[in-house]
Amino acid sequence: MLKPHPTVLRRLVEEYETLTAAPATASGSRIADLAYTLCVSTGTRDVGRALATARAWLGPEDGSGTAAAAAPAAV
Repeated sequence: MLKPHPTVLRRLVEEYETLTAAPATASGSRIADLAYTLCVSTGTRDVGRALATARAWLGPEDGSGTAAAAAPAAV
């Protein structure tokens, strides 16, 4: 399985999370399409697992998960 490009994967995750946060304004078919695409892209049938996998593949966006960022700043 090939991983989708990070830009595409990030856009999928962000759009899915945005639509599911405001379901009253979202199209159910669009949410289903995004869920399906996330599942296919990550090779799983579970949307929650697909989101977790996608986030793991993307990693920390701002570098906050790195050892350098976790170290206290020198004063």
